[in-house]
Amino acid sequence: MFSKKLAKPKPGPTTVNFLDIAEIRDDMVILKDGTVRAVLLVSSINFALKSEDEQEAIIQAYMSFLNSLEYPVQIVIQSRRMNIDGYMNALKDQERKTENDLLRAQILDYRTFVGELVELGQIMQKRFYLVLPYDPLTNKRKNFWTRLSESLSPAASAKLNQKQLDDRIEQILRRVEIIQGALNSMGLASARLDTQSLIELYYNVYNPDVFEEEKLASLEEIQVES
Repeated sequence: MFSKKLAKPKPGPTTVNFLDIAEIRDDMVILKDGTVRAVLLVSSINFALKSEDEQEAIIQAYMSFLNSLEYPVQIVIQSRRMNIDGYMNALKDQERKTENDLLRAQILDYRTFVGELVELGQIMQKRFYLVLPYDPLTNKRKNFWTRLSESLSPAASAKLNQKQLDDRIEQILRRVEIIQGALNSMGLASARLDTQSLIELYYNVYNPDVFEEEKLASLEEIQVES
């Protein structure tokens, strides 16, 4: 006899099955349809503090930037509560190493003040990201039949061979360099996220409640199933 009460429920599908991400490697995100993404961390500027001429120059540069785009880009603004644990731990270490009693008391007072300020003020930290795509189907150098076969079987194109991977690395790098030059003309500094930073970014996005307590291990320590 078979009892339904004793039968264990079958495990449901994992979260990975619902994500579009197939793999993160070589400083880019590979999606299940075979397209790739590069992510830039972009600085900000205080537009209100600029002079009228500077504001006009920034607006014109931004218009030129938008008009020069030949593909869609995604602008992401991420707001997180400011984490000053590292800074507070550094103050604790400095307080412990300080031999002067008066200076040590001042460090303690300052550390207490900063902690209360962040706790009461709920200070938020904003980060700005620019996501750049590369879709091989838009590459006009490919013949019609190659683009057609990839469009009919997008999932198969995600299993990239080395030649396809090298092509995506080269093409996305060109786009990153062009976009970084355009951002620089607006006075915006940018840095491309490497593999480790991309993994941490998406881990934080999909785990907003636990990423502060459960820190992600370094890339060398992450076990990846082949």
